[in-house]
Amino acid sequence: MNDADNEAGPIRIFVDADACPVKQEVYRVAERHQLRVYVVANSPIQVPRDPLVERVTVGSSLDAADNWIAERADATAIVVTNDIPLASRCVKAGAKVIAANGRAFTESSIGMTLAMRNLMADLRETGEMRGGLSAFSPRDRSAFLAELDQTIRRLRRTAEAR
Repeated sequence: MNDADNEAGPIRIFVDADACPVKQEVYRVAERHQLRVYVVANSPIQVPRDPLVERVTVGSSLDAADNWIAERADATAIVVTNDIPLASRCVKAGAKVIAANGRAFTESSIGMTLAMRNLMADLRETGEMRGGLSAFSPRDRSAFLAELDQTIRRLRRTAEAR
């Protein structure tokens, strides 16, 4: 069975592309698995000339890219984002969501992740905490590649089991 035969539709990958450090990795994995990729950003960015890769420029409003992705997220979608509120919306819609460091957001983890994000934002606002995220590393890139590949394989097995 190929993705075109999946009753729920083909597996698609949506990339929250503004500041995403793993776009090239997504393109390579998607090409190997022959999956469609939507690269969603507020301004035009360069994407490979590949019929499976579509650049989607949504405009400059604050949540335009998030809204475009969330409206299309479903059980056949893989969403690549570091944006926790977007991840939460997509997980609730049934999508598989992966951060650039390879962390999978799930129904069981997204609530605590969102709460921690909000707590950290509050602490930074009050000045009780300084600094931000740690630098993106080769280990993060490797973890992302492994998680993306495993997620695609799991989605395919689920589709074949139907």
